[in-house]
Formats: sequence, structure tokens, C-alpha cells
Amino acid sequence: MSWNLKRFEDLSIDELYKILQARMSVFVIEQKCFYSELDGKDKVAYHLFKEEDEEIVAYLRIFSCGLVYPQASFGRVFVQKEYRNQGIAQELIKRALYFMQTQLHEKVIKIQAQAYLQTFYASFGFKAVSEVYLDDDIPHIDMILEGKYKKFMTR
Repeated sequence: MSWNLKRFEDLSIDELYKILQARMSVFVIEQKCFYSELDGKDKVAYHLFKEEDEEIVAYLRIFSCGLVYPQASFGRVFVQKEYRNQGIAQELIKRALYFMQTQLHEKVIKIQAQAYLQTFYASFGFKAVSEVYLDDDIPHIDMILEGKYKKFMTR
């Protein structure tokens, strides 16, 4: 398995196709959330993904401050169903936070988390800053991480 972190313009056509295919599989089909997956934000994002046997098994996209929120952000987080509960999600978030704080020098990160994952994100230091609300009929909560995440993985 290999980890990749690329700007939109550095993705190959095959990588972009596999990313979009995987996102639609998870967010539209698995979660039965019928919305426009192509929201125009991919071109300004960094794309962090793990690939195995030419399949995207984990993914998220990263935004510098001012692109989605005044704060930096990440979203479209997923691990494919057959790869869940193996620590891949934790590694994905650690890699994102490491990059955002050491390379982009971001100090505040805001996310829109699915509410059932509040405890998961809290384990990284994120704190809830909103009540639970529905977005595309799925309960979400806004969360913020301020300061450095201390448990960075070593590369």
C-alpha cells in the first residue's frame, strides 16, 4: 500500500478517476446521500490517499485557510468498507494534520464531521463548536482544532 499527497494538477487522469469513483461509492451509494459530488473544490485542494492494488482505500482532501472556511480544513474523509477498523483512518488523519501544520503552517483547522465521529475527531484534539445539524439528511457537527496536534507520526 502506498500513500500519496498531490495537488489537483499533479493527479494522473487514472488517479482522479479512481478518487471520484471511490468517493461516489462511499458518499452517494453506501451512505445513500444523493448530492452533487463534484462541487468545484477539487481543483484547489490537496488530495491525500492510500492506494492498494490500484484501488483507493482511504482518502481526504485538504484546503488551506480561506478556501472553504476562514480556517484551514479537510473533508470528504473515507476508508473503504473492507479496510475499516485497521487503523487506516487514524493514520489518514495524522498524515493530514502533519502536512497541514508542518508544510502549510496552519494553526487552526475546522472540519464538518459526521456527528457519530465526534469522539474519533476529539481523540486528535478537535472540539465541537456547533450543535448537531443535518447536512444532506446526515447529522453533522462543526469541530475545530487549535494549536499543534502533538501525536504526529514519524515519517
